[in-house]
Amino acid sequence: MFASFATTPITPFVGADVEGLDLGLRPLNQTQIDDVLRALSMFGVLRFRRQQLDIELLKRLGRQFGQLHIHTGISGMAEHPEVTKIYSDENSRHVNGELWHSDLSCDEVPPLGSILHMMEVPTDGGGDTAFSSSYTAYERLSEPMKRYLEGLTATHDGGVAFSRFDPDRTYPRAVHPVVTHHPISGRKVLYVNRAFTSHINDIPPEEGAALLRFLCDHSERPEWSMRFRWEEDTVAFWDNRCVQHLAIWDYFPQRRLGYRVQIAGDRKPA
Repeated sequence: MFASFATTPITPFVGADVEGLDLGLRPLNQTQIDDVLRALSMFGVLRFRRQQLDIELLKRLGRQFGQLHIHTGISGMAEHPEVTKIYSDENSRHVNGELWHSDLSCDEVPPLGSILHMMEVPTDGGGDTAFSSSYTAYERLSEPMKRYLEGLTATHDGGVAFSRFDPDRTYPRAVHPVVTHHPISGRKVLYVNRAFTSHINDIPPEEGAALLRFLCDHSERPEWSMRFRWEEDTVAFWDNRCVQHLAIWDYFPQRRLGYRVQIAGDRKPA
């Protein structure tokens, strides 16, 4: 299927393990980059085990797929503003990604994808990330519901997700179609999520609130979701244009540590 590596699906609808590609040894060639992007559009999230990366190599890896997206909701590292430290321990009161979401859908042009290198995992297990297929969520809607959603838009507000951390800060807001098209696969995507979507436009508020609750519940169903089990030195690369994810915080008070970069998108969701 791919010239430069082998893939094994993790579930029927989302996720694949990639074998035969060392992400830190040397820069990827164009064939490898094209294959990764095509696999990403097919599977939504790719898992690479046994990857040796430091922060500079992580940034180099991300830049091979586009410019790095600066996070608009939380601050990056002081010396590496493009990198978000994903860390929790016995003193944590929240973790990154506690609600189902597509990364920074509140941005006018959200990030294409995110790359997370996990350095330390809980010793007693736990700390998985759940991913769901937004392709399948759309495809499993009834035909009347699909027709109803065509042309509707929704407001995505960073304050919904981030104002609890800093209520005095101004966060981005954007309007995107409820149903979008993936630019590589061409498949339709259900593009609303619990963490950022504040309301559906174009219809009465009560109707929109009920519809949004249904669509979020529908997007998160286990039938088209998977649990991504982390190991040390595992890399996940996920496509924010066709998956949602949730960080499962079942390991308190143990430690979990990783570093993430995000690849800038080149177009608005459409």
